[in-house]
Amino acid sequence: MFFMERAARIEPSLDGEISVIFLDDRGMRTLNRRFSQRDETTDVLSFRYLPQAGISGGTTGECVVNAERAFQLGKRHGGVARELALYIAHACDHLTGADDADDRQRRRMRRRELRWLREATVRGFLTEDMVRT
Repeated sequence: MFFMERAARIEPSLDGEISVIFLDDRGMRTLNRRFSQRDETTDVLSFRYLPQAGISGGTTGECVVNAERAFQLGKRHGGVARELALYIAHACDHLTGADDADDRQRRRMRRRELRWLREATVRGFLTEDMVRT
């Protein structure tokens, strides 16, 4: 996956597979409450797994993406496919250890994620048709 390759450049231990799970607002709120103690929905949650001794590869983590939110906001922000891609890029960025707890961190992550989206578009992974849907 393109975004994981980019994330692995920042955090080389991200050499395994990830699962991408799509949920709606309700499912995201349930997970967010359970794992982050926040009783609200969110766009993404990321879960990173520690490597097992003596085993390379394997599953590195999970990216849980709010498809309902992407559908709602994507109509206003360049297309649903682009919004989903942004969420996946954001989740992969979190897997590197990046945090968006304050404005400075949030801006830094967003710049990196938008750069990844531009690179994905240039390489043909995201087409103009996809980002306008």
